[in-house]
Amino acid sequence: MSKRTPLVCQHLENISRAALEQYEDIVRQFVRQRQGVYALYRRGKLYYVGLASNLRSRLGHHLKDRHADSWDRFSVYLTIGDSHLRELESLILRIVKPSGNKQKGQFLKSEDLRQQFGRGVRAQMRNQFSELFGGRLALQQGKPESAKVEAKAHKAVLAGYITGPLKLRARYKGKMQYARVRRDGSILFDGKNFTSPSTVAAVARQTPTCNGWTFWQYERAPGDWVLLDQLRK
Repeated sequence: MSKRTPLVCQHLENISRAALEQYEDIVRQFVRQRQGVYALYRRGKLYYVGLASNLRSRLGHHLKDRHADSWDRFSVYLTIGDSHLRELESLILRIVKPSGNKQKGQFLKSEDLRQQFGRGVRAQMRNQFSELFGGRLALQQGKPESAKVEAKAHKAVLAGYITGPLKLRARYKGKMQYARVRRDGSILFDGKNFTSPSTVAAVARQTPTCNGWTFWQYERAPGDWVLLDQLRK
């Protein structure tokens, strides 16, 4: 098993402000030229969250800045590297909303799912309304049997799994292939539309058949690519 690099490598929790003032040199030995996230508390409640590439100077600064009289205890979490510090701070600020922080945390690249969630809710409400009042049944009864079979045959396979467009990619023989799933579930690849991920995978590979669910990856979130098969789980 490969060892994962920990985000937090050392921590010092629930230390009184008086200890920092009286033993500041000892605290500085632990946090000297270290980066991480720190939290200030007042009477057991979180007051302020911050990050610093030099925790020693930041903690000393808070003993006399505008927050000086607003906290009585602190915690420090030392990290290995600082690549995710900014987003870690943003995540904490958005969840906890400490009273001492004026700014709301911002993510570097994160997709807001509110609109997709709203589309999914509206689509489900339309289906429920149609089922309650017979709209879907009446629509089906008004079509000849041959028309219903044809419509079913041409329905995109992914239509029942998505609520909006998706990006697809797959690596084959060292080359990356890209495709796009439209709102109706059809797949656009090389200027042509397809209704099945397996069909378009076979075209991309130039082979008679291919399992598109395990060939294609979709972008579940910005930069987060997973197998298309995850949609069915």
